[in-house]
Amino acid sequence: MVKTYAVIGLGRFGVSLAARLFQEGQEVLGVDVNEERVEDAQSVVTHAVIADSTDPEALKSIGIRNFDTVIVAIGNDIQASILTVLLLKEAGVKKVIAKALNKPHGQVLDKVGADWIIFPERDMGERVAHMLLSPNVLNFIELSKEYSVEEMKVPESMTSKTLRELDLRAKYNLSVIAIRHAKSINISPSPDETIEAGDVLVVIGENKDLEKFANLQ
Repeated sequence: MVKTYAVIGLGRFGVSLAARLFQEGQEVLGVDVNEERVEDAQSVVTHAVIADSTDPEALKSIGIRNFDTVIVAIGNDIQASILTVLLLKEAGVKKVIAKALNKPHGQVLDKVGADWIIFPERDMGERVAHMLLSPNVLNFIELSKEYSVEEMKVPESMTSKTLRELDLRAKYNLSVIAIRHAKSINISPSPDETIEAGDVLVVIGENKDLEKFANLQ
């Protein structure tokens, strides 16, 4: 289903986010006060416009309230970031996601109505540290403070065995939701699926159990 997104702030983070959404077939409007950034983004979004997001009339002129989601990716101008979120909520935007530079910035964004606050540098730092400490982990999504989904290399000791034989639910309290092979992925694999060398398991469970499993050899 195609949704409409507006990304305000076309710095490195904003343009990367906008480009990925566009690549996935979504309708994406890029917005920035900087003409050069808008020109650079023209080829990676549906439309890109020059507009001052701290001006209510400018937001109204681009029909900002009609977008399903608006992402405020403004860089170092904290005041502009906060005012933009406030104006977006006052304009009736359904969902506003805002980039925060630090904890106090995030707290203010929360107070003015941001629906979801992201901390790109902090989150990436935590992700890299997690992957360095658990070499078998290739990627992960934190669902909550207690639960995550992780992509893990298959430990050598588990190759050439079926999921039934491994019985990860009983032994490690984890559920395998997919197996990624070299050229394919098997969603909801059967208990008789055999794990081969080079396969990647997509597992869900409590973080403490995932950590134990990630350190297996």
